[in-house]
Amino acid sequence: MANHKSALKRIRRNEAVKLRNKVQHKATRNAIKKLKDLKTKKEATKLFPSVASMLDKLVKNNIIHSNKSANLKSKLSKHVATL
Repeated sequence: MANHKSALKRIRRNEAVKLRNKVQHKATRNAIKKLKDLKTKKEATKLFPSVASMLDKLVKNNIIHSNKSANLKSKLSKHVATL
């Protein structure tokens, strides 16, 4: 168990941050799945910028690696282009 007030606060803060990261990551994964399931190019081109923005936010907050985001955006843009 932690012996200092700052360590106790850090434990509480880590839990809150972990939960927020988990929610953001799951929301992005769901948006990616929704984009992959779309059948029309018009809908996919509307949704793609918001998904790319979500990925960029995850990178900015160090939730995922920048290369993973780049790979996902590349694959998704190819998917949208082939619709």
